[in-house]
Amino acid sequence: MSLLTGQLEHSLRNVFAQNPHLVRYLDEWIRSGRESPRYMEQLSRELRYERRVNIVYPVGDPIFIHIYSRGPGLRPMYVIVQPAGGIKLGKLPEIVDELLIDLIDESIEAEDVEGREKALREFLRKVVEIRPGIPLGEYVAVDKRSKKIAVGHETYKALEYKLVMDKVRFGIIEPFIRDPYIEDVSCDGLGPIFVEHKVFGSCESNIRFDSEDELNEFVRRLSERSGRPVTFRNPIVDATLPDGSRINIVYGSEISMRGSNFTIRKFTDKPLSITQLIKFGTIDSMIAAYLWMLLEHNMSIWFCGEVASGKTTLLRAVCTFINPHYKIISIEDTPEVIVPHDNWVREVTRESEEAATIGLFDLLKAALRQRPNYILVGEIRGREASVAFQAMQTGTPVLATFHAGSVEKLIQRLTGSPIEIPKTYMDVLNCVIIQSVVRVPRTGSFERRVLSVNEVVGYDPLEERFSYIELFTWKPGEDAHEFRGEGNSHLLENRIAVMKGLSRSELRRVYRELELRARLLSRLVEFGVFDYFRVWRVITQAYVVGVEQIMDLVESGERPWERS
Repeated sequence: MSLLTGQLEHSLRNVFAQNPHLVRYLDEWIRSGRESPRYMEQLSRELRYERRVNIVYPVGDPIFIHIYSRGPGLRPMYVIVQPAGGIKLGKLPEIVDELLIDLIDESIEAEDVEGREKALREFLRKVVEIRPGIPLGEYVAVDKRSKKIAVGHETYKALEYKLVMDKVRFGIIEPFIRDPYIEDVSCDGLGPIFVEHKVFGSCESNIRFDSEDELNEFVRRLSERSGRPVTFRNPIVDATLPDGSRINIVYGSEISMRGSNFTIRKFTDKPLSITQLIKFGTIDSMIAAYLWMLLEHNMSIWFCGEVASGKTTLLRAVCTFINPHYKIISIEDTPEVIVPHDNWVREVTRESEEAATIGLFDLLKAALRQRPNYILVGEIRGREASVAFQAMQTGTPVLATFHAGSVEKLIQRLTGSPIEIPKTYMDVLNCVIIQSVVRVPRTGSFERRVLSVNEVVGYDPLEERFSYIELFTWKPGEDAHEFRGEGNSHLLENRIAVMKGLSRSELRRVYRELELRARLLSRLVEFGVFDYFRVWRVITQAYVVGVEQIMDLVESGERPWERS
């Protein structure tokens, strides 16, 4: 019996019984004199505050992740525990490939991923059989006539895993793709791959490239899977992987001193919900309620901040506030934006040497002819901003992300060269959200926060200055958002109240509605309603029966998020 087996809790015995590679790894870990790691099915954000980490968690059978702290000043180590890990297969994979050549035909390429994986497993069973007693990593010929070999059970599982990973999945980076806690994967060239973990921050992985030829071959295959192959003539590629993740590839050593490199930014099919962002402290319920009111009344909002500040995440989350019956067009270089609406046109730019290149500018112009209720632009960087402002001028609201650290910088970039939006047009952009990654004094950790919510009032040509109102401000000391309060919102009082037909004496009603929506969102957080589509279900019902009635249902014990 191994040292590990005697330490297992009964509830975990099935997990370890089905994954001998995990048992072997942990047994070696404990025998080396190190502390036994905790096994967790799910990770909590609170774990980020622990001084020392030593945790194992699953990311889909048969892959497990072991994260542990190292010495002072060193990143945590991110170790992938998988069937092929630690087993020296030698020439076995090449031998199996030769045996499979006569069985595999091109017809399986037309199947989906699951179909190809199933076919490969069936073919492997025809050429490799399992026999007890054969040492790990070794094989024997079944007989001289048949093209078949025999291996031990764990060797077979390692072969099967490696075959599926290399032929069907993403190879050595498949575990990163499966891990829901990974935000970014970074291969800087030869050496280890680094990951940005949602809980534990920047980690160094045990996956590495030590051969330039191996790295180049992997990068070529990865680019082909994305549909935008790299070449020495076209060494830089931005693309989307089949799972929706965004990838940037730089190929070869001519422009990259450490050789080929790639960065993967992961996006899930189900975005973070607005209630999750409230729970995380990125925004508060009042800001969320305010954005709900703006989007219900067709206001244009731009989400600004530095790289990886959470702009796209917040944009995706607030899309649930847009009228469920609206037609939406999203325009992006790489598809990241997801909306829950049925009437949604999703358009992506095209870069091609053979055909005409289609950029954001072209797609935006085309979108104006499609009569959308909302246009969503993944990221505005250049002259397409002028088309976005033309859309807003003609009454089509636009949601977009933009790289700017303040309202002043945003205006400076928009009105300066090369975009050159007329200064008097700036008031068609109703609201600007400024976001950033900041160190929270209370915990010392780095978190994403909305720093300010700003209403653009307009441009005074006589004084030559722009006027805007900072309606919400993040207070670092309290890690809380401050609302300037009733009587300070230009959009609520001079735009939305007018649309609702309220007189100046009735302005208080618009603030009461803001508070009601904030209370509803807070109650959803209290009830643990964090699923993106459950939140969408509540918002959709609120559009039908009204926010007040939905609030009454919630307070009476009803669960509108569970209704179909």
